[in-house]
Amino acid sequence: MFPSGSPRSLSLVFLLGMASQGISCPSRCSCQYLEVNCTGQRLQEFPVDIPLDTRQLILAANNVSYLPPVELSFLADLVYLDCRKNLLGDDLDFTFIGVARLVYLDLSFNNLSQVTFSTFSHLLSLVVLKISDNPNLVAIEKDAFANNTWLRHLDVSRTGLTFLDTSTVRDLPNLRLLGLSDNLWHCNCSFLDFITWMMESDVHFPDADNITCYNPAGLRALRMPAAEAQLHLSCLTQLHKQDYVFLGLVGFCIFLAGTMAAWLAGVCAVIYEAHASKGEEEEEEEEEDTA
Repeated sequence: MFPSGSPRSLSLVFLLGMASQGISCPSRCSCQYLEVNCTGQRLQEFPVDIPLDTRQLILAANNVSYLPPVELSFLADLVYLDCRKNLLGDDLDFTFIGVARLVYLDLSFNNLSQVTFSTFSHLLSLVVLKISDNPNLVAIEKDAFANNTWLRHLDVSRTGLTFLDTSTVRDLPNLRLLGLSDNLWHCNCSFLDFITWMMESDVHFPDADNITCYNPAGLRALRMPAAEAQLHLSCLTQLHKQDYVFLGLVGFCIFLAGTMAAWLAGVCAVIYEAHASKGEEEEEEEEEDTA
């Protein structure tokens, strides 16, 4: 017999507990207490027979292209999910609706194409979200993380993003780390507000030297502080075609109003002079008649 409380006795108790409950470990995966690890097993599909009390599930480095929402919802106690280096893509909306306790989610190195409000809106406890290294990720909706108010670490590095609305990240009260490097940022006037927020924010940006502009060509490879100065100069002082048209119309209206005012003043002056002259003539006639 093993001494009570020894590691071997605890392991034996755990294994006997699993056996008594009829709990099995998924094929080609390894299981420890509350953890299932299926790393690098060339899995094509989400594994079956995952213990329902699993807290940590690692599916890294496989060929899984779909996460079944129903099967995931059985893992209601899941707090850690690592799906990096798989083939997940397209629509993940409502996939995580049944794992509301999830704190850590890694979807990096996949084929994600977009993030909408419905993608992560049910993950109210999410603290770490990694969606970096998704080259097909070209759009993140403005309110995509509106419900993820506990989010502290967000990584969207090395994707196909060209734009990110400022409110998407500015309204995350607990955000402390934001990865943005090696994206295809389009540094135009619409992006100036986001760059200004970066410069003024207390959020940490790892690999900041590689957060650079990709477009336009004149700003390519320019880091964000320098890009902000350039955009301030061009966006806040440059007049566009419609601005010149507006100024022209305003100038014409001012000219027309001035001309009309001068004409009216002239007419009034002539009328006044004519009236004054007539009055003087009448006074002179009255004086002559009196004489």
